[in-house]
Order: sequence, then structure tokens, then C-alpha cells
Amino acid sequence: MIMKKSYLIFFTVLILLSLAGGITTHIQAQEPINLYLFYSRSCSHCYEERQFLSSLMEEYGSRLKIQEYEIFESQANQDLLKAMGQLYNYNMRGVPVTVIGNNVIEGFNTSATTGETIKKYLDQCLSQSCEDKLGAFIKAKNSEPVVDTSQEIPEMVNLPFIGQIKTKNLSLPALTFIIAAADGFNPCAMWVLMFLISLLLGMANRKRMWLLGGTFIFASGAVYFLFLAAWLQLFIFLGFILAVRLIIGLVAIVSGIYNLREYWLNRPGCKVTRSESRLRIFDKLKAITHKESLLLAVIGIILIAGAVNLVELVCSAGLPAAFTQILALTAMPRWQYYLYLIFYIFIFMLDDILVFIMAMATLKSVGLGDKYSRFSNLIGGLIIFILGILIIFKPAWLMFG
Repeated sequence: MIMKKSYLIFFTVLILLSLAGGITTHIQAQEPINLYLFYSRSCSHCYEERQFLSSLMEEYGSRLKIQEYEIFESQANQDLLKAMGQLYNYNMRGVPVTVIGNNVIEGFNTSATTGETIKKYLDQCLSQSCEDKLGAFIKAKNSEPVVDTSQEIPEMVNLPFIGQIKTKNLSLPALTFIIAAADGFNPCAMWVLMFLISLLLGMANRKRMWLLGGTFIFASGAVYFLFLAAWLQLFIFLGFILAVRLIIGLVAIVSGIYNLREYWLNRPGCKVTRSESRLRIFDKLKAITHKESLLLAVIGIILIAGAVNLVELVCSAGLPAAFTQILALTAMPRWQYYLYLIFYIFIFMLDDILVFIMAMATLKSVGLGDKYSRFSNLIGGLIIFILGILIIFKPAWLMFG
């Protein structure tokens, strides 16, 4: 009897060990969950998601396999993204796009929101089998992630009128400074400054003069910042669309050619600001600033700042548009984008601030000769033309992140 019980216990333990071994073998043989990410190097949301996925790899280990498809420089990856949209009957509007099993996630907000959604789908696929339609399609098409290395940055670049420069010496802060300075020292920007000085020099109240002048400069910078921020958000959202980048590049090239033509034909000044109708509007706003009510005067000066900056954007839209496109090409945390915009605005307004302080301190207006306007067209035209060429043909050279 004891022997029978021993045999029974032995065979029971043997069966349990076999079952445990089978379970272990099943667990070990379980395929990892495939996560497919379509992203662009020029997309800040993509940058944030890739940072998050790096932390997921540490958490899930071998249970997770991430396959990334960069669509900015690879037509093959763009075609795969379109095929994925048709396969899942999904109408995509932008990147990043994350695919897990039968789930498609567009965009990335934060790790606490979109990140938790990604983890939920991963856990579902780990607890129960998920159909990997995209994986089967990729395997059938033999479509591996494509990395385009054709736009690798050379060590030396030969620029017209400038000569050879080392690309490692280039940086986004330096480029921001150059573009902002060129934007600030254009004829239209100088016309805004001259209008400001002529508006305030006739005032007897010095405190009022400084207050309205400071309000004008601050409001001008704020309006310009809002325009740049709006463009930046648009370019970040549409950054993966090739046509957007080509349009911005063409606008920059045409603007550069126009400025160089104005220099060649010896035509100084800003043509947009010569409209008599606009000057009549500014005369009316000027009358508002001389009203006794300080509140009305401040409102009037803010309106003037908005109006003249609208005119200035028409006159020199190429440089700020090119800058915001370059900024959108660089993946970085969102707060850094706005730091660069603030830096751009500071450099852009710096000449206005200095000349205004000098004029208000001496009560003398500062005039600018035709030679200044001509060379402004030359320098600004060269910079914006070169940037347009790079945006279209060598965008990787302008990606600093």
C-alpha cells in the first residue's frame, strides 16, 4: 500500500514537472510583440515618443520588438506608411503613427496619456494573441526599414561669396543669430523704427514718450513672436509632407532673388511701405497716441505695432518663414522651440531697441542712407537664397537635433 502511494506520488510529480516544462517552453517560445513606429526626424512629437519607447524597451525587454520607419528621407518608408493606412482603413493626418496588433495610434501627447494607451495595447497583446497584419504584410513584401544616408553632412561646405566653412562649426544658435540679425536689419524693419521715432520725438512729456516707445517695441516683438509661433506649429504639424518643405524653400529662393535683383538695380528701401493708403491709416493711429487718455494712447500704439509688423511680414516673409521651417526640422523638446523663438525676437528687435534709446536720449532722429538699404538687400538676399537651396536639396544640413 505504501509502495502504491509512493508510485502515485512519483507519477503525479512527474506529470506536474512535464506540464511545468511545457508551460515554460511555451513562454520561452512566445514571439515578442511587434511595435511599428512611423516617424519623421523633423517632428518634435516623434522625438518625444522615441524617448518614451526607449524607456519601454527597458521595462518590457525581450517581450517587445520596436521597428522604426523614418519617412522624411525614405520614399520606401513613405510608401509603406500609405500601404499601412489602406491595410487598416485608416486616414492619417500626420506622424508619429504607432501600430500594435490591430491598433493604430496617431500622434503622441505625453507618456501619461498616449504612453499609457501604448502600454495598454502592449499588455493586451501579451495576455492574449494579437493579429499582426502589418507584420505579415511587411514579411510578404520583404520591406525592411530603410535608412537614407544620401544626405550625410560633409565636413566642409563651399558657400558663394563666403568660401569654405566647417559644418561642425555650424550651430542652431549661431544660425538663429544670423537670420534674426538679417531680418532685423532689412529696409522694412528700419522703416518701422523710423516711423516709431518720428511718432514720439514731438512729445513734450518724456515719461509718456518712453512708455509709449517701450510699449511699441514690446508689442512689435510680441506680435512677431505670435506669427513665428503660429508658423512653427503649422510646420511641425505638416513637417512630414514633402510639398510643405518645397513650398517654403521656393518662397525663400524667390525672396532671395528679388532682394538680389533690388540690389543689382540699385533700388533701396521697402516697396511695400510706400502705399499712400497705409500711410493715411498710420496718420490716424498717430493722432490716437496724442490723446490725453494714456489708456487710449497705449491701445493706439499697440494697434500701430500690429499694423506695421503685418506690413513688415509682407515685405520680408522669406527669412522668418525659412527660420521656422529650419526650427521645425530639428527635433527637440517643445519648450526649446520657444526659447529659440524668444532668442530670435530679441536679436530681431535689438537694433530697434538700441537706436530707439539713442534717439530718445538725444532727441534726434537717425536717418539711413540708400547705401545701407542696398547692402541690406544684398546680405539678406544671399542668406535667404542659400537657405532656400538647403531647405529643398539638403534639409539634413539644417537638422541640428
